[in-house]
Amino acid sequence: MFKTIVTVAALLAGTSAFAQALPGEATATGDADTILVTGSRSLDGTPADLNGSSFTLLDAKALQDRQTRVVSDILRDVPGVAVSRSGGTGGLTQVRLRGSEANHTLVLIDGIEASDPFLGEFDFATLIADDVARIEVLRGQQSATYGSDAIGGVIHYITANGAEAPGVRGRIEGGSFGTVGGAARVAGVTGGLDYVLSGALQSTDGTPAARRGIGNDDLGADNRQLAGKLAYSIAPNLRLFATGRYGRLQADTAPQDFDFTSPTYGFVVDGDDATTSRSFLGLVRAELDLMDGAWTQAATVQLNDTHRSARSGGDLTSDNRGERFKAAYDSTARFTGGTLRHAVTLAADFERERFRSVAVFAPSPANDGRSTDNVGIVGEYDLRVGDDIGFGASLRRDLNDRFEDATTWRVRGSYAIVPALRIRAAAGSGIKNPTNYELFGFDPSSFIGNPNLKPEKSEGIEAGVDIVPAPGMRIGATLFRSVLRDEIFTTFSPTFVSSPANRTSRSRQRGIEVAAHAPVGAGFLIDLAYTYLDAIEAEREEVRRPPQIASANVTWRAPADRFGATLTARYNGKTFDSNFTNLPLGPRVRLDDYVLVNLAADAKLTDRLQAFARVENLFAERYEDVFTYRTPGRAAYAGIRAGF
Repeated sequence: MFKTIVTVAALLAGTSAFAQALPGEATATGDADTILVTGSRSLDGTPADLNGSSFTLLDAKALQDRQTRVVSDILRDVPGVAVSRSGGTGGLTQVRLRGSEANHTLVLIDGIEASDPFLGEFDFATLIADDVARIEVLRGQQSATYGSDAIGGVIHYITANGAEAPGVRGRIEGGSFGTVGGAARVAGVTGGLDYVLSGALQSTDGTPAARRGIGNDDLGADNRQLAGKLAYSIAPNLRLFATGRYGRLQADTAPQDFDFTSPTYGFVVDGDDATTSRSFLGLVRAELDLMDGAWTQAATVQLNDTHRSARSGGDLTSDNRGERFKAAYDSTARFTGGTLRHAVTLAADFERERFRSVAVFAPSPANDGRSTDNVGIVGEYDLRVGDDIGFGASLRRDLNDRFEDATTWRVRGSYAIVPALRIRAAAGSGIKNPTNYELFGFDPSSFIGNPNLKPEKSEGIEAGVDIVPAPGMRIGATLFRSVLRDEIFTTFSPTFVSSPANRTSRSRQRGIEVAAHAPVGAGFLIDLAYTYLDAIEAEREEVRRPPQIASANVTWRAPADRFGATLTARYNGKTFDSNFTNLPLGPRVRLDDYVLVNLAADAKLTDRLQAFARVENLFAERYEDVFTYRTPGRAAYAGIRAGF
């Protein structure tokens, strides 16, 4: 399987023998035994070396060494991932996998579907990184497991439980642009109870977002998060889990000038606009083992309640709310014979999404409360032959009350020819239902929804090889190709009012992903990633999908871990973007390529106290992820981390 594996040993060192991880968490007893929970309905997860799908695992050590504060920053180090942020911290941040759209990526947080149920995608500006979290990125169509949204793949953000990272810890920092941030965490195990309570804050006065000196107002942002996790063993074979997360992001935004008489028409300009996003994610789960552990059943209920609003000059300009309720039942039976290990999983889930947009301009179709119900039925088979061969197959049928029922599938396989050489392959299909805004959104001056939209559908295949030239070292490469049908795109009327429609032609995405993880001695560790992408829609290169992306991270740790430093370089190739200065959207513009260099360092002051500092955008690169949006220059930060 294709992967950039950063060892999970540091995260799991010292973990007590708490029998089960929380829902959506991976467990491991060593590098070779890493278990992925993403991309499978099996209640056992999938051994990493036997998973035929390409994936990347970023562990807590990687987040700490690179001093990641916003999750989207470290995702730039993942093959196949393109990140675009509208300006600085707090600006809308989109992530695209393998050339797919931002709303084709399914985002999970501790097993909960985190995308905004109204907008249909996840804004990564809202997610502050936890020092003891891990991230699994699974590429390729995963709808056979998760249903709608997982066309490009799945990004799963997983926080540690109390057994994995016990104790009291916290950090506080400050730096450029009036930035202050901090985090605190209390966790542990008491009897049969595993508990975690954590909070995080990131606040900045910001930087200007309007290019070419059109405006110089700093755009501030205030992001706050509070999360908790509980697990309780009622009996040796019965466990209860619960997790909840509240987040609130308030950010200044820069409007675009759509006054036809203005010389800055279509450009981002100064203004007093602001957005507020509030979300609550919750999950409750029960697991029961029967037949001496050979049969495990789980029942899960989860909720996503997201509310977003925007203001201009203090007046409300948009206000929408989406709710997602989901209930699921999973059952995994295991059979073992010699070196053969079989697992059969049957699952069913019910999902209801509700949407509502408050009337701002005038009563409209978007102001009506609406809902969509979906029932999914899943069958999955997993086979392991010793430690050399892994095979999996999944089939899903979705019964939807708004769209045509759909069947999706996926197969994957992995084979170790010799211990140092493994080949793998996977193929599957994906589906993405239109969002509520695409169906019913309404603003008479700019947008009219299309209730006749059809779901987008995708099929793809990949093949790869992994080489282990020395212990702890890994090199992998993957070739992939996908085809998307019924892609939703935007049309414009002669009065520039836009509306979505389905394309009659097909779009395609193909490319190669390469990654390497190499401890090279003397305390040095090197992680490299490179992606070549050819993404074509309507015979043109897709916007905000650079054909070439690369990253390099070089980390050095002193003996006894007293000192450490990480040098990060991230290359974003030239890419096209939409040109709103010349509606209707043409001609497109090509954004320049850029390299961002960060330098982070830390030092132990005592066994429980650590000082750290970093410089972001070390060489003050001037660049744009989104046309006409300026991005921050060089910035420096420093702080203290403590653990007890």
